[in-house]
Amino acid sequence: MSYIDIIKEKARADRKTIVLPETNDKRTLIAAAHILEEGIADIIMVGNEEKIMDGAGWLEVDLTGVKVVDPRACDKLDEYVQLLYETRKHKGMTPEKAREILLSDNLTFGVIMVKANDADGMVAGACHATADTLRPALQILKTAPGVKLVSGFFILDVPDCEYGENGTFLFADCGLNQDPTSEELAAIADTSAKSFKTLVGAKPIIAMLSHSTKGSAKHPLVDKVVRAVEIAHEQYPGLTLDGELQTDAALVPQVAKSKAPGSEVAGKANVLIFPNLDCGNIGYKLVQRLAKAEAYGPMLQGIAKPVNDLSRGCSWEDIVGVVALTAVQAQLL
Repeated sequence: MSYIDIIKEKARADRKTIVLPETNDKRTLIAAAHILEEGIADIIMVGNEEKIMDGAGWLEVDLTGVKVVDPRACDKLDEYVQLLYETRKHKGMTPEKAREILLSDNLTFGVIMVKANDADGMVAGACHATADTLRPALQILKTAPGVKLVSGFFILDVPDCEYGENGTFLFADCGLNQDPTSEELAAIADTSAKSFKTLVGAKPIIAMLSHSTKGSAKHPLVDKVVRAVEIAHEQYPGLTLDGELQTDAALVPQVAKSKAPGSEVAGKANVLIFPNLDCGNIGYKLVQRLAKAEAYGPMLQGIAKPVNDLSRGCSWEDIVGVVALTAVQAQLL
């Protein structure tokens, strides 16, 4: 059974309600039909019901069982307006502005439904930039208690791979923080460990990646990772974490013996923390395209309730996978 099939089974065992606000996107409509057919989650779609069903008919997909909420006809609109106003009034939000936003931005409407506990999570980003998905989530849901920053990660499932957790890895940060500080890298490692444990179910073994292994190169970029490792050991002593490590030293036991002898992480890593967004984004796409890995994300970690992003290059199958993962995240709240 593949990794995502296991996740789907978990999602079916405790079915959650997920909002899909991008109802003008055909991939979203196709994904919703498959999610309902497989029993992965209950689906709320935001938009005009006639247009959504017309689109489903044109695509020849069955959306029987989907709940459609049209903001302009929603009987809870006033309640949502008040909730958005109360949440953002310290930033100058007015009731009039809150109503205007909710009637014009389906992503914000979806997030406010999650805030109001009318849905358990939201998935978007097929036709929006990460910032458009993340902004209302951070503004309305905010960060989870005890979390220092929100970050983005991918779950990658690599076929016929002897490394990681039977070929499954978590890569972070691949979608959000462009140039994290040492303190932020340490915090990303901590939240990534929790995400890996939740979504993969195995012990997280965390490599802090660099172009250097254990002092093989000298540079301020290396120093940043070295300091991140020190901070992680100080602030999160329960983590199995080491660095700085080159990728081959982190993954390949034979290389680890040579480059990082004695490391409890080298040659065994399943969680890879990249030093900046360039590395993370390039790295996951190389693995996805060249190793033909299934890549799910960018998932967001550290938000009070699960809201997850999609790559604008995603397929409908990717949307199904991220919805399943979002549902599993929601089960733990």
